[in-house]
Amino acid sequence: MDNIDISIIIPTCHRETQLVEAMTSVLSQRDVVLELIVVDDSAEGSARDAATSLRDPRVRYFARSEPSNGRPAHARNDGAAGAQGRYLYFLDDDDILEQGTLATLSAALDAAPEAGLAFGVVTPFGANEGLLRHNQGYFAEARRIALELKRPRRLSAYLTFKSTILVCSACMVRRAAFVAVGGFDADIPVCEDTELMARIDQSTGHVFVDRPVVRYRTGAPSLMNALAEGDEKLRVSYQRIQEKYKQANGLMQFLAMKIWARIIY
Repeated sequence: MDNIDISIIIPTCHRETQLVEAMTSVLSQRDVVLELIVVDDSAEGSARDAATSLRDPRVRYFARSEPSNGRPAHARNDGAAGAQGRYLYFLDDDDILEQGTLATLSAALDAAPEAGLAFGVVTPFGANEGLLRHNQGYFAEARRIALELKRPRRLSAYLTFKSTILVCSACMVRRAAFVAVGGFDADIPVCEDTELMARIDQSTGHVFVDRPVVRYRTGAPSLMNALAEGDEKLRVSYQRIQEKYKQANGLMQFLAMKIWARIIY
């Protein structure tokens, strides 16, 4: 295909049923030219049949030679390396795009050529009512904060020093910006998507689109929902994220933005 607008990259591992749902939500998008790259991160290539079952020529399937053992950054970077679109969208294999998401976010980036990132509102869903209510409240507050973080570097500082207000499946990035910052940092155990979006925002700025863009699955089988607050992986990840921010921006800005994030929010 020529003149591809958006490359959607789905890393997957042993979630064949959810994968087909995610793929269907992508292939039903209108008003964009897209390719869908499925990167199988299982040792046995278990997603091949699911990935090819929809028989759509826009789908490309790759099986990684070595599984990443729970580090999807590897699979995402592999998918991005083969992508042809102007924009990249990293959709998790258990999430579902809202209709119109790709057209809306790509239009937002077209209208702001200096911005490398566009993201929108997350709508949680799932069978666990208690967890669902918690996530609904969390992302309602995330929307409120996103509407306020319009000034340069404010989003990157918030993501570095506070909890995340976005998920990877709600973000579209300009491929040139992704390449310029070096892609996902696979040495970060979790929240590597948060760190990437912070780096892109720091470099190019962002656009927030105030409309639902993705249905985010809560509870099993979500990896992030399995992480308890204070989890060691989370602690190690944010330690590395903040150290990288300090190295990139200097000690004075590091301290200033850390104080800003904790006092203002």
